[in-house]
Amino acid sequence: MSYDFNANEILKMAEQIERNGYKFYKSAAENVAKSQEKEFLLKLAEMEQHHEKLFASIRSELSQQEREATVFDPENEVGLYIRALADTRVFFEKKIDISSMEEILKAAIVAEKDSIIFYLGLKNAVPERLGGEKIDIIIEEEMSHITLLSNELLALKK
Repeated sequence: MSYDFNANEILKMAEQIERNGYKFYKSAAENVAKSQEKEFLLKLAEMEQHHEKLFASIRSELSQQEREATVFDPENEVGLYIRALADTRVFFEKKIDISSMEEILKAAIVAEKDSIIFYLGLKNAVPERLGGEKIDIIIEEEMSHITLLSNELLALKK
């Protein structure tokens, strides 16, 4: 059985993933001693909040068709499924070595890459008529984080 998502559902998922990312960076910032590292991680947490607001804004501007349910769902099972996917695919609770900034950055890069792969996989499940092109916006935002994190990791190794 094939199931098409709509942009509204994917953006809700993206907002939850950004909330999870915020918690990750905020928690990591609490566990580093150097003020420069703490500031960088808090900046990343703020960026996650900005992304969440951006995705919410995009979602608020969706057409009726892009919000249209693709299946009959009186029990909101699709919403529960989306939340479960968002909570278990990217920045989910897992053992992360937060003993060094290098390990935090490596874990963050992996999480951001996982999010891109996740969204690329979902992109095929969102037809253009249901707002499929909106997925590209999410992917571009996540790619910018990988660049930022990679540059910081390289600078740390110098």
